[in-house]
Amino acid sequence: MPITSRILEVATADPDRLALVGSPSGGCASDESADSAEGSRAPRSLTYAQLVRDSATMFAAVDALHRAQTDPPTPAPETHGIPITAVSLTSAFETSRIIAGLAGFRAVSATIDPRWPLDHQVGVITTTGIGLVISDSTRLAEALAAAGWTGTVITATDFQAREAAIDPADTAPPTVREASEPFLMLFSSGTTSNPKAFIKTRQQYRDNVAVSSAHLEPLPGVATLAPGPVSYSLTLYAVVESLATGGSVHVADDFDPFTMGARIADEAITRVVAVPAVVKALAEAARRTPENFHGLDLVVTGGANLPASIRSALADVLPGARLISYYGAAEIGFIGDSRDGDGTWISIYDTIDVEIRDESGARLPDGEIGTVWIRAAACSDGYVTGTTDAQLRRPDGWATVGDQGRIENGLLQLAGRAGDIAITGGHKVSLPEVERAFEEFDRADPRSGPGRLGEVCAIALPDDGLGNIVALVIEPGAQGSGSHARDGDSTAPDKAALLDHARAELAPQFVPRRFYSLDRLPRTVGGKIRRHETVDLVMSGKAQRL
Repeated sequence: MPITSRILEVATADPDRLALVGSPSGGCASDESADSAEGSRAPRSLTYAQLVRDSATMFAAVDALHRAQTDPPTPAPETHGIPITAVSLTSAFETSRIIAGLAGFRAVSATIDPRWPLDHQVGVITTTGIGLVISDSTRLAEALAAAGWTGTVITATDFQAREAAIDPADTAPPTVREASEPFLMLFSSGTTSNPKAFIKTRQQYRDNVAVSSAHLEPLPGVATLAPGPVSYSLTLYAVVESLATGGSVHVADDFDPFTMGARIADEAITRVVAVPAVVKALAEAARRTPENFHGLDLVVTGGANLPASIRSALADVLPGARLISYYGAAEIGFIGDSRDGDGTWISIYDTIDVEIRDESGARLPDGEIGTVWIRAAACSDGYVTGTTDAQLRRPDGWATVGDQGRIENGLLQLAGRAGDIAITGGHKVSLPEVERAFEEFDRADPRSGPGRLGEVCAIALPDDGLGNIVALVIEPGAQGSGSHARDGDSTAPDKAALLDHARAELAPQFVPRRFYSLDRLPRTVGGKIRRHETVDLVMSGKAQRL
């Protein structure tokens, strides 16, 4: 169902139903100025009726800004000539308000993470022909001007002032748009490589909502908490799907475990959509104040292979709350989910086709690791011209983002991306599978000392005999180890204990042949470990070999 038709329907039938709710503080300061009104002047919440009313003046302000340009940037051809408006703010509420408000008009919207490297931000804006950027970053504005960009940057404060100056009588109301019309420009990356942009049409988003509605329960009237930057596709989609199904979406700039429990209780939130790291923090917060979380019914998290420790931690403290870990790709849409066990085996949704193929495109038999190909109605047509040479979707409708996996008994198990597979002695080894074997490593062996192991990263290192060997790089836990370690020291566990554990949990070809320690594993701005950068640190001698 289209987002605008449901918004208009609810605004008429139940005008006071909450559509969008921000943090109790009303927003947050911008990335550069604590005095910015990026949330200070905006309301904390909008009902469906208010969202419809305000969207008209919002679009009028956006349209006027685009039309005022004497030499506007040319939008990417995939937008069919529709000007692109990007939001790059730290306020989840303000970002969500703008994306939702523009949905009922001839507009293509995009969210750009202000934490991206500056050159990534400038690159996607200039390459895709974004014409208007709502941002409080003077560094971004200066860099765009230096790059010769002819569009407009406006602060959140100034944009809100322009909205307020428009007479509602001079505006047109939002309407349901044509299915084929471009709706959102999204980005598949922005932390480890140049971002790849792609367009979602309104029909593709409607098809995606149909899948998530059937399996992930964004039901009418349900209050969903979606904490985190709206530039994350998971958070952005939670905003869109909640409004497209008549729910209330509660956003937050980040997950504060000290206040979120009270918010869940006070705002009667029953559903949370969040990345795995937030789910882990939620379980820890619920352990401290379980009374605030008793109303929580469903937790939905993205990313395949959810660590079993997160699932068990949530089940221990909130046995009545269900946890669904879904697998999907922003370019393609929802593919399947896991609801029990260690989360490594994914049930594929009945409207989605999945095949495992080798490098030549031939279909592989069950059990063999290869590239995951998907056929789904919600899949984008391809990447935006100029942002990548990669092919997303073939003419026959099958698409891949390069994920690796295997199928057994009709279930899908992911093995990571192409760079997450090591070929050692002729065997394909999934490096994420090696990492999962250490999720429950508790260092019970006396040689390893007290405490728990920190994060780990499995890598492939070149080897003359085997082609590659598997190595494990660990980030030691917080507690000390051994008689000479002080309380709170970060020390590595014993190599023998790690090796014994690996031999007990993994097939012989998966067992790491070397172990290294780093005080801090390299991560993206979103908290994901950078495997390739970890390899570089090891090869340059910056990791300690155990």
